[in-house]
Amino acid sequence: MTDMHLSNHDQMADCLQGLRVIDLTRNLPGPFATRLLADLGADVLKIEPKQGDPARVFGELFAALNHGKMTEKHDFHDPKAIEAIKAHLKKADVMLDSFRPGVLAEMGLDAKTLHVINPKLVIVSITGYGVADCHSTEDADSEDGSQVNHDWANKAGHDINFMAMSGVLDQLKTAQGEQAMPNIQFADLAGGSDTAVIALLAAVFAAQRTGRGRHTAISMTHSLYNHMVMPKVTGKLIQSLSGNGLNDTLLPQHDFLGGALPCYRLYQTADKRHMAVGSLELKFWQGLCEVLKLPSLKKIHWQLGIMPNRPESEAASNTIAEKFAGQTLEHWQCVFAATDICVTPVLSLHEAKAHPLFAHQDEHHATSGWQQVN
Repeated sequence: MTDMHLSNHDQMADCLQGLRVIDLTRNLPGPFATRLLADLGADVLKIEPKQGDPARVFGELFAALNHGKMTEKHDFHDPKAIEAIKAHLKKADVMLDSFRPGVLAEMGLDAKTLHVINPKLVIVSITGYGVADCHSTEDADSEDGSQVNHDWANKAGHDINFMAMSGVLDQLKTAQGEQAMPNIQFADLAGGSDTAVIALLAAVFAAQRTGRGRHTAISMTHSLYNHMVMPKVTGKLIQSLSGNGLNDTLLPQHDFLGGALPCYRLYQTADKRHMAVGSLELKFWQGLCEVLKLPSLKKIHWQLGIMPNRPESEAASNTIAEKFAGQTLEHWQCVFAATDICVTPVLSLHEAKAHPLFAHQDEHHATSGWQQVN
């Protein structure tokens, strides 16, 4: 079989060959992280409690997250089981867990203990709110004021809580300002799984060079907060351009990429569907105006100094909204199919599954986010 006939998973499956991963995680964030590692060729041993991973009740979800992994079940309260896990860890490169801070030490699987038997072991703990030092920032032993100091480390939570506390959930507002309830687990997957894989691979690379492993805690809440790089900056930009004081609160739906720009927002169609207009740059915006036969709007663009706070910008949004509202989603799909101006239909999950973009998805409806270019 040539590379041209290999799936994207298979093409990249040699990248992490030989990487030995012990996975103590359950539910979604950890198993998806180790699923990514397995897709890249890592050997993953999933160790579950005697009652099994709670995600097993979801059937297809569990299979999608854990296929191709070796599995064992142990009683984490049994010293003999802990010794069996340690035997695996002695030969492993990485251990992932998703316990609350302090649980690993109670189990006898803390970094201090494990690094005695395997100095190169990388330990990655996926947590909701991170870990915190007991020292205050004014402590004389502190070299700077950057210590993590909060009382949230041992609090329970799920994706919706981490999104809420990071400020991300508040950013998901409708055009009318109503709070949206997301059906995608951004904290679990972006804040947890993806961040864990990045930190893990970086730590393994360092361990290969130095011979020393480390224990890294991933905070899903802090990772999500770090992802808000745009709202932290663009809100101030819009406020300064509008002449409002910087202490005023800018609503997410009025932010630079939150719907304030006519060239970057959602427009409803006649059948109550939506088209996503991402014509952010001037050339794309002018192309959009040509397709919609609205040449008078070509100069109404932020790169030409027409910012969202200007009446002509708001008028442009209204004009385009009326245009899109006059035809169905199917009509607009046909109109924009042959264009290259960053305008796409908002597809349902069913429509996305059937789209040629995802023709190479596997039996679990998964497609990797990477492709090897031959």
